[in-house]
Amino acid sequence: MLKPIHLISTIIASACALTHAADDNAASQRPAQPNIILILTDDLGWQDVKCYDIDEPSPMETPHIDAFAEKGVMFWQAYSPAPTCAPSRCAIISGNHPARAQKTHVIGGAPPHSGANSTMIAPWYSGRMPADEFTIAKALKAQGYSTGHSGKWHIAIDHKAFPQPQDVGFEYTRSSRGARNHMRNRLEGFATNAEDDAFKLDENGYPYHQNNVDALNFIQETKDKPFFLYYATWLVHTPIHTRSEELLKKYTKKLGVDPANLPPRDQPGQSNPFYCAMVEELDYYIGQVFEYLEETPDPRWPGHTLSENTYIIFTSDNGGMEGDRIERFTDNFPLDRGKISAMEGGTRVPLIITGPDIPKATQTQVMANGLDFYPTILAMAGAQQPKGKNLDGLNLLPMLTKNPQDASLVTDADGKPRDTMVWHFPHGSAQESTIRIGDYKLVHNYDHLYRPHNEELELFRLYDSSNGTAKRSDIEEKNNLASQMPEKTQAMYAKLKESLTEMKASYPYYNPSCKQDIEHKATVPVVTSLTAKGNQVTATYKENGAALTQADLIYTTNGGDRYEEWFRATATIHEGGKVTATLPKGTTHFFINIVDENNFLVSEPKLKGAYSKTKKYSTSAYALSKR
Repeated sequence: MLKPIHLISTIIASACALTHAADDNAASQRPAQPNIILILTDDLGWQDVKCYDIDEPSPMETPHIDAFAEKGVMFWQAYSPAPTCAPSRCAIISGNHPARAQKTHVIGGAPPHSGANSTMIAPWYSGRMPADEFTIAKALKAQGYSTGHSGKWHIAIDHKAFPQPQDVGFEYTRSSRGARNHMRNRLEGFATNAEDDAFKLDENGYPYHQNNVDALNFIQETKDKPFFLYYATWLVHTPIHTRSEELLKKYTKKLGVDPANLPPRDQPGQSNPFYCAMVEELDYYIGQVFEYLEETPDPRWPGHTLSENTYIIFTSDNGGMEGDRIERFTDNFPLDRGKISAMEGGTRVPLIITGPDIPKATQTQVMANGLDFYPTILAMAGAQQPKGKNLDGLNLLPMLTKNPQDASLVTDADGKPRDTMVWHFPHGSAQESTIRIGDYKLVHNYDHLYRPHNEELELFRLYDSSNGTAKRSDIEEKNNLASQMPEKTQAMYAKLKESLTEMKASYPYYNPSCKQDIEHKATVPVVTSLTAKGNQVTATYKENGAALTQADLIYTTNGGDRYEEWFRATATIHEGGKVTATLPKGTTHFFINIVDENNFLVSEPKLKGAYSKTKKYSTSAYALSKR
C-alpha cells in the first residue's frame, strides 16, 4: 500500500533539521518582499482535481491539492489565456493576450497552410514569445528577486528553440522530464527499489522525479533572499503512463478496467487508470513542495517558516485533454469539450492562491484569468507596473486580501470592475473566438458555412447572478440562446469584434485548394509571376472576379535550419495587378500571400499539402530563395 508522506527527500530532510533562530524583534517583522511560486500544471482539467467535483465524483485522489485549497482562495471560474499550452505560457510570462501577441497556438512560425480536406486555413501566427519581451521574470529580477524555472518551457517552436528561460530573465533553469520520460511499453518496465534504477521508488512508493527535485533545489539554494519560482510540471501531459506499478494496479482495481484494453476516445467518463495515476503523482510531488515550505525555517524571518511569507499560485495551462484518436484520457464533463477548443472545457482550469493576508478555506465565483498573474505577482512583490509595459490582465490581490467574493475589487486602470474576457483560437477543428460578459458567453464559429451543425453565433447563459449570487445555469453550453436573444447576441458579437480589432487579431481564410465546393472559389485571383531583385519582391496577379484586399510577405531568415522560423510583414497592393514587398535584412526564403474580398488565401509559391514538422523536408524547399 502507498503510505502518506512522512519524509520527502534527503535534501528536504536535511533542510528541515535547521534550528529556529531566537530573535523576537526580527520575528515580528515579516520581510517586505515575499517569495512567489507559480505552479503551472500541464493539461490538468477542471474536473481532475478532487476538490473541484461538482457532479460525478472524480476517481482521482488529490489529498495534497485538496488540503492546499483549504489554506487559501479556490476559484470556481478561473480560465487559461488559451485552450492550448504555448499561447497560455507566453501570455502568463509576458502579460500579453495571445491575440495581441499573434501567438495563438502551439509551434507556429510557419506559412499559412492546409490540406485539400479543409475548408479554412489558419492564419500565420508567431512561433514564439520575443526575447526582448519584458517578462515577469525580468520585472522581478529588477526588484532583486532570484528567478528560477523548473520543468516545461515551450514558448518557442520547440522546447529547445530560442528563446530559452535564461534569455527572458530566469537565472536558474532546469528542464528535466524526470519520471515523465517516455516508456517503451507502459505495461512493463516500472520503477523499482534497486539502487541503480534512475527512477528508484521512494519510501512512499513513488518514482524519483527530477523535475520536482529541481524545483526543490532552487528553493533550497535561494531561500536566503526573495525568490520567484516558475514550476512548470510535465504532468499530466502525454505520454499517458506511470512508472508506479502499484498506482496503476490501484486505479485499475478502482475503475474495474483492463489496462491493456482501455475505453475508446468516444466513451465518456474518467476511466483511464494511467491518467488517474498521473494525477495522483502530480499531487504527491507538489505536495512535497508544500511540505518543504511549511517545515523549513525562513532565513529572512527567524522564528517562521518559508510558507508564512510565500505566495503560491496553482493552476493549469489549459483545460483537460480528453483523449487522442484512440484512447480516452479524462472527461471535463459537465464542461463542453476540452483542450484545443475555446469552449468551457478547453479554457476553464483549477486555480488556488495562498499567501500572506489571503484568507484560508475560501471559495469564490469571481472570474480570473492566467493573464492576471503578471499584474498580481507584481503587486505581491510590491512592484509597480513597468513603464510602457502592456498588461492585458488585472491585479487580483486587492480582491484576494480584502474580500474574495467581491468582483468589483478587480478593476482596470480607470477603476472599472472587470466583467469581460475574450479568447481567440482560429485553429484546428475549433476555429472559434469567444467572449464572456457577466453570466453570458458568446461563441463565434468561423467555419460555419461548410461544417455541419455549426452555427455562426452561439449564446449561452453560464450562470444566473440576478439575485447577487452566481447560480449555475448552463456551464454545459448546451442551450443556444442566440435566436431567442438576438439583440444581446449582436451586442456581444460587436464587443468581441471590437476587442479583437483593437488587438489586431488574425483570422482564418477560405482554402481555394479545398476539394469541397465553396462559394466564390472560381473567382479567386491567380499569381502570374513572382520575382526578386535585391531586396525588392514583385508579384503580378490576375483577378478572376474577386478583388484583392490584403497581401503579406511571409519570410524566414534561417531557411533549412532545424528550427526554421517564418515571420509576416505587410506587402503593398498596387493598381494594375501588382504586389510589392521589401525583404527584411537576412531573409533567405519567402512567399507572397494574397487575400481576396471573399477571404480566400492564395500562397505563391504553393505549399504542397499540409505542412508538418515531422516530415523530412523544410518549408523553405517550397519557397522562393533570395539570390
